[in-house]
Amino acid sequence: MARIFEYFVVCGIGPEIRTLDGNKGYHGTGYMYMPSLLDQYPPLNHTLYPPPPPQLPTCVLPAGVEFFLSGFDSNDPSTFPRSYPIVLTEGDGSKIYVSCIAFRDPVSEDIAESYRIPPNSFADKCICLVSRSPSFRAIRSALEELFTLCFSPNGSSKPLWDVIAYMVSNVPLPTPGKERVLFAIEDCLLSVEAPPKDGLPHADISFQPLVQCLDIDNLIKLFTAVLLERRILLRSNKYSLLTLVSEAICHLIYPFRWQHVYIPLLFFSGVDYIDAPTPYMMGLHSGVDTSTLTMDGVVVVDLEYNCITTTEEIPSIPEPELSCLRGELMKLLQPNVVGIDEMKAGIYSVSEHYIKSGSKHWRDDNDLQLRFLFLKFFASVLSGYRNFIENPATHVFNAQAFLKKRSRSTSQPPDPMITQFLDSHGFLDYLERGVGSGENNNNLLDKLQDALGRGQNPLSILPTTSTEPEIITISESDVGISGSGAKYTYDRFPSNIRTEEQEEKRRHILETATGAFDYSGKHIPSSPSTLVGKDSIADSLSPLERAAERERMVLDIKVKLQGLWLRLLKLGATDDPLSSFEYGTILALIESDAEGIGGSGFIECIREHIHSGWHCQLTEEQFIAVKELLKTAISRATSRNDMFTIRDALEVSADMYKKDANNVTDYVQRHLISLSIWEELRFWEGYFDYLMEKSSNKSTNYVSLVSGQLLLVASHMAGLGLPDNDAWYMIETIAEKNNIGSKQFIKLRGFLSHIQQLRIGYWGITSIKAQSVSPLGLTSPRSKDATDEGRQPAEATGIGRSWVQSMFSRDTASRSSSFSHVRKWTSDSGTTATNENGTPRKQDLSTTGQKKLQTNVRMLRGHNGAITALHCVTKREVWDLVGDREDAGFFISGSTDCTVKIWDPTLRGSELRATLKGHTRAVRAISSDRGKVVSGSDDQSVLVWDKQTTQLLEELKGHDAQVSCVRMLSGERVLTASHDGTVKMWDVRTDTCVATVGRCSSAVLCMEYDDTTGVLAAAGRDAVANIWDIRAGRQMHKFLGHTQWIRSIRMAGDIVLTGSDDWTARMWSVSQGTCDAVLACHAGPILCVEYSTLDKGIITGSMDGLLRFWENDEGGIKCVKNVTIHNAAILSINAGEHWLGIGAADNSMSLFHRPQERLGGFSSTGSKMSGWQLYRTPQRTVAVVRCIASDLERKRICSGGRNGILRLWDATINI
Repeated sequence: MARIFEYFVVCGIGPEIRTLDGNKGYHGTGYMYMPSLLDQYPPLNHTLYPPPPPQLPTCVLPAGVEFFLSGFDSNDPSTFPRSYPIVLTEGDGSKIYVSCIAFRDPVSEDIAESYRIPPNSFADKCICLVSRSPSFRAIRSALEELFTLCFSPNGSSKPLWDVIAYMVSNVPLPTPGKERVLFAIEDCLLSVEAPPKDGLPHADISFQPLVQCLDIDNLIKLFTAVLLERRILLRSNKYSLLTLVSEAICHLIYPFRWQHVYIPLLFFSGVDYIDAPTPYMMGLHSGVDTSTLTMDGVVVVDLEYNCITTTEEIPSIPEPELSCLRGELMKLLQPNVVGIDEMKAGIYSVSEHYIKSGSKHWRDDNDLQLRFLFLKFFASVLSGYRNFIENPATHVFNAQAFLKKRSRSTSQPPDPMITQFLDSHGFLDYLERGVGSGENNNNLLDKLQDALGRGQNPLSILPTTSTEPEIITISESDVGISGSGAKYTYDRFPSNIRTEEQEEKRRHILETATGAFDYSGKHIPSSPSTLVGKDSIADSLSPLERAAERERMVLDIKVKLQGLWLRLLKLGATDDPLSSFEYGTILALIESDAEGIGGSGFIECIREHIHSGWHCQLTEEQFIAVKELLKTAISRATSRNDMFTIRDALEVSADMYKKDANNVTDYVQRHLISLSIWEELRFWEGYFDYLMEKSSNKSTNYVSLVSGQLLLVASHMAGLGLPDNDAWYMIETIAEKNNIGSKQFIKLRGFLSHIQQLRIGYWGITSIKAQSVSPLGLTSPRSKDATDEGRQPAEATGIGRSWVQSMFSRDTASRSSSFSHVRKWTSDSGTTATNENGTPRKQDLSTTGQKKLQTNVRMLRGHNGAITALHCVTKREVWDLVGDREDAGFFISGSTDCTVKIWDPTLRGSELRATLKGHTRAVRAISSDRGKVVSGSDDQSVLVWDKQTTQLLEELKGHDAQVSCVRMLSGERVLTASHDGTVKMWDVRTDTCVATVGRCSSAVLCMEYDDTTGVLAAAGRDAVANIWDIRAGRQMHKFLGHTQWIRSIRMAGDIVLTGSDDWTARMWSVSQGTCDAVLACHAGPILCVEYSTLDKGIITGSMDGLLRFWENDEGGIKCVKNVTIHNAAILSINAGEHWLGIGAADNSMSLFHRPQERLGGFSSTGSKMSGWQLYRTPQRTVAVVRCIASDLERKRICSGGRNGILRLWDATINI
């Protein structure tokens, strides 16, 4: 027997108290606390009933629980009980209807004693009736009778929980249109029934609140926004109003259904959900502040002030339907106004009906009329839609033909509102439900269109109620003391009888709280609040509470990811996505989540964004950011064996793209080839099985179905750039297991070869074979004779091709082959090795490295925000200073907390030497000399401090954008670069800008200056390396060649090195003004470059996590060593004579050493750069690193993380 009441639930303050912020314990009456599920019937251990939704306590008390010093006061309306409905939506879209009564109830004595809560305190409590039936009135009446019975001075003849148990267990769900159930609570008789199924859906609510809060125009506007599936936020100070209006508008769009997030009453702490980019309908109390949210495109409906606001235009309903609908609503809602000009008596008194109806109260038949008006609107606007359903079996609707037919009939162009509506999820869902199925027999829209076409009364489509429903009476319970006249009265809402296990658990929690308070009292006697450690009783949470916590955490992460993703796509042209807060936070959520919620949630929000109509085109900067985030998500999913996330990532990567300068489309999927998962047959077998399971056309011939899915698999393989032989081996294996014939094999092989050729023809091949033979850098073309060109390496023949072609050459097979050859060469030099099949195996550490595994790592805490700048004080920093510097070895850090801190590593335990305050935004660059520290910030200022006294000396203002680089020079001068494209020189003594020494066309991201020659090099977002002679006051060169942002620059004598987002590094000659080489073996943006003066070699670090060593060879520069010990972007390379310090974004560091005895011992043909050996690397810790600095003189490397902690590695043990 189905029951109308599924649960009776009590929510409020439980034995474990914590604030909404997660702080455990009682902190006073000024805080809001998390509600808990206190009691329920049926009990939790009842095996016949599923548990109530875990989020129920948070939803029924959306503001949380508040403590009060007094209870109900008849003179204070704020203390009155509140009765309101809420609606919850489960994962399958089904709804749960809850009636709630919230009131002040005395705090339990044991809880008050354990947490030292003042005696006679009260707290919010909520009793609820939960049902699967939308019988709002019946559920509310029953709950209010139970509440009245509890606090009635006359008392109850039976224990309250016995009354509740009997009612929940015995009141059945009436058969729609046939039965009426009567039941009693004490002396009050209640009834419940449901309308027939062949009529309008059951709506046991009044539509009057909707039409009273909104005028006709706003009602139509809200109706249109719901139809077009916008993001809709209802605001009111009454909980009931939010739920009733939400339910009413959902009923007005019948026969269509709302397909997206539906939260009529949003709990206050979930206000961030409003920034979700996908459609939703939510209700939020008007007292909740939303000023910090973006609210772009959100339709805000203020029910108190009859106001609708939005930043995006809502297209209006087309004519003539708009005028017709508006007129009908006027007749129903404002009949006195419609008929005010008509005669009141006589044969012409046509308005008599309106005046009579206008004088009556709103009734159920008014609700029916209102719903029928909107159904007639759909019948008109979708007139003849069934004629345009081309295939009822597959629900294919020819929208274009329908719009053309409508345009001809109305003599108007296709209306945007109708066009958008036909593309909505609600319309597609309607076609799938109603066309060609049994539900079509009860489709009132089709019946109404038919009735109007035949000239019948439209109301004839509604079922008649000629027969009275059968009365089913539920007899009263015989529980209690019959004839004894005993009465049960309560001064608070009683608790249900607990089991021994529940009682023991409650006692344990309260004893833990008491012990925590006693401990706090002994050690911190001045603390007035009761604090319980956050982890002290975590294990005492019930499975239901753990499930609720996890569900809230998952939902919170997903909503935050949606908001961050939307903001990442909205970054301006001058913003760098890779250094943005949005990118860093998404990356942190993906990397720090052991369960994979961050990675799967990120990919899910991309998929939802695509389904909502996003065109998938990215800017070049966004393309790089998204690609790296997807790589990280796939890598994490691979380590967890999470094939579902990898599968989804593969599919969304095939949709997102950018267009290069030649307008060639380049897809994200093409840049994921470096991930090893694509080489695993098990993944492709699982993906094929998934495609077969989700195939909607099950009736297709099996061989054709298998072939079709294998063609899709082959398309993804080609999109990734898998080598043809590898891809065919896996496709062939899957095909053989599914027993397809030889003809299908031939077709599959032909398709794979054809799509590979199309891919090569589209993006180009760019000397794959040449790169497979020799991973040389690309020598720059020069305008000389053919003999010079003939001496260039083979790769140089492709330098003039498009950017897309060169990207292809660094992708797919060329990358894998060049990697394998690099590993082979380095194996010859004794540094790395490969297996027999050419695949890399882990590099063997040197004997020295194996012996010295002990490290010394310190955590330096002091910043309250992410570390954004890090500087190491060295002796070579300022050229006119000689001798040892007393502060050499100091590290100086800057942070988003706007402070600069000086650290002295020699002072163990008290490394923080000084804190410099003055900036108002994040610090981005730091430099220093013997007596001063200079810093640049996002606040567009440059500050100069005295290093000894920490006093602020000067504030240098003149830049119009954030300062990206600073350099302290000799002679009290400072050199600064900014995102405004300028490089300025300042005189610290006079606090003035001496000159703007350089101008770039876009933001400057990196800068180098040689104080001996006066040559300045700067580069950035315009992809141009600019060279100036400051002393001569002229620009020397503009080095052109890079196609993406230049992120790093290094100058050593006549050589300038640049690293770019176009995956290449270039070596330039200052004296000749030419590009001497292009280094193009990395599989990601090159973030740092370094020059080894002694070896005349180059070291490059990339976002692909690889460290490459290059040296001059006959005919060009070749890569002689490839180091793969880091798994994330290389952020810093610092080379000295004998030591090399490396730092990566995954908080890994490494120190390389070149033994003294090998110096100068190489022959003219030997490899000098391959002499670098890994000396030591510390144990890695989980952190996201933003910046790194090295002190090679003292063998120290320091990293700054997003968590505000500096990690200082001192590798001086036994050196």
